[in-house]
Amino acid sequence: MLEFEDYGIHEGVWSGHLRGAERPGRVCAVCHGDIVAEAVLGEREEDGWSLRIEVPGSVLCDGVTSLILVACDSDAFPDDASFHLGRLNLVAGKALDHDIAAEIAEIRAELELLKREFRRCCARD
Repeated sequence: MLEFEDYGIHEGVWSGHLRGAERPGRVCAVCHGDIVAEAVLGEREEDGWSLRIEVPGSVLCDGVTSLILVACDSDAFPDDASFHLGRLNLVAGKALDHDIAAEIAEIRAELELLKREFRRCCARD
């Protein structure tokens, strides 16, 4: 069983540590069902391998993009033996500004409703 410890992304490189008894044949980053990058595994360490993936700029766009880290033992991807290891969510662009503003406005409206109801309940007592 493989386990991925995510170290995050820095300067366009997603890194982490892959633990397991056996080295997978292939580890890839998948976006929208397509392989966008292949991981580089370091030399065997005590409990696994260091892992690095250069995130291609082509996956960046306005909004949220998810990269899924997948291990498989064959060159045919995806296959029945493919194993989901982790996910990296990338958030960028102007579309995000609108989404956050809408969420904040909704939270404020809900808070105002709660305050009004709380005051109404306290006034009855």
